[in-house]
Amino acid sequence: MAVAIQKEPGASHLVELTFEAFRVARAAATAAAEGIASGNADILRAERDFEKQLDTIDRDVDELVTTTITRVSETEARELLACMKFVIALERIGDLLLAFANRAEAAGSRIDGQDIQDLTIMASRLEKMLTDCESAFRERDLNRAVEVLRADAELDRVRNLIVVRHLEPFESSARQESFHVVFMAQELERAGDHAKNMAEEVCHLVSGRTVRHVLQSYDRPSEQMFLQRLRSKRS
Repeated sequence: MAVAIQKEPGASHLVELTFEAFRVARAAATAAAEGIASGNADILRAERDFEKQLDTIDRDVDELVTTTITRVSETEARELLACMKFVIALERIGDLLLAFANRAEAAGSRIDGQDIQDLTIMASRLEKMLTDCESAFRERDLNRAVEVLRADAELDRVRNLIVVRHLEPFESSARQESFHVVFMAQELERAGDHAKNMAEEVCHLVSGRTVRHVLQSYDRPSEQMFLQRLRSKRS
């Protein structure tokens, strides 16, 4: 009778900690979007708790991974290394969202309505990127990972719109909070970069290939992909 292979308990715990970090980071991104849209200082202040939770998870993972990784298979070791990278990225996202919230609270109602709208869009899209990153990792879904890579370009586009708007020559009513707004956009854009890096890690974990090769296969015309499938069936 076949004996079921038991997974190393520490490895399972590390994976669960990683999913918990995703949950906290998503909640932080949601709070950033709701806080900037509503101007609610209490929602923005919640970022401090999210950042502390992510710091704690980061420390726990850092301590546990070194004692666990030597007792697992090669496949599990690759997964644990990915978990460690994810948690580091998520902890940095927590730092960036806390900085974003601090600036939003300091600037308050002085932020222009168009800026509030664009920053809300950026924070909401960051939350979606984190959701897709977690799903891509949990389900080993390359499609979701590629969606995150493409969403990062849209986050960059909105950031650029904000920066250009604040670099234009001021009209009669100067934007007093340009310094804060530009840095808030940069913080969300950098958080998106970390999400993109996690998606790249998922691509490598699932396919064993670099992101460039994964994207090339996704960007091929359908006719080319059909011909390739025919060749593979004949060989």
